[in-house]
Amino acid sequence: MPIKMKQMPETERPYEKLEQYGEKALSNAELLAIIIKTGTKEENSVGLAQQILQLNENDSKEDLNFLRELTIQEFMKIKGIGKVKAIQLKAVCELATRMNTITNYKQIQILKPQDIAEILIEKLRFEKQEILEVVILDNKNKILRIKEVAKGGGNFVTATIKSVLVEAVKVEANKIILIHNHPSGDPTPSKHDIDFTEKVQQATRILGIQLLDHIVIGKTSYVSIFSQIPRFIENLD
Repeated sequence: MPIKMKQMPETERPYEKLEQYGEKALSNAELLAIIIKTGTKEENSVGLAQQILQLNENDSKEDLNFLRELTIQEFMKIKGIGKVKAIQLKAVCELATRMNTITNYKQIQILKPQDIAEILIEKLRFEKQEILEVVILDNKNKILRIKEVAKGGGNFVTATIKSVLVEAVKVEANKIILIHNHPSGDPTPSKHDIDFTEKVQQATRILGIQLLDHIVIGKTSYVSIFSQIPRFIENLD
């Protein structure tokens, strides 16, 4: 029989341990146990947390990002994790994503692909669908707004040139950047990505708008379709 939480020394119980030593003193299983709260007759909350961590198929067992990809149903396959606990776990994962997402981006100056990739990678890298965002910049490369213009399946079937450019035209923007994710995790641009970029670039030239780049986000990295051509520092006053 597993040791019940009440039978453990207070200094080893997750709640008391965090209160006394701080959150950094806890293991991943202990932190998860606090979220899970209660165990079962067969397993205490730490044991349930360890079962969840065993679902990690990544090479690095300390990488907790796999938790974001687990569905409510996958959490519930563990005996002792019901719907309520599974929903709580999903909520915590989403909070972690939002905490790592930059939201106060207005007036940030973009000088290289990395600058904009870092702003959106946390938002996009775990998405199950492709999402196309348009970053609208002023003539100093400072962000005016970021607009989601398409969301769908394996390619931009719903994205049109008009949907990409309408916001930029509204605010009379000088420059834009396209950025989208690959749910597969591989950021290598597809032929469709390149063809779509070329069509957008042709349209922007007619309208006097500069397309600085099209960035593809993968799970852990990104690729600049423009191969980091120094378009970011052109024509800065």
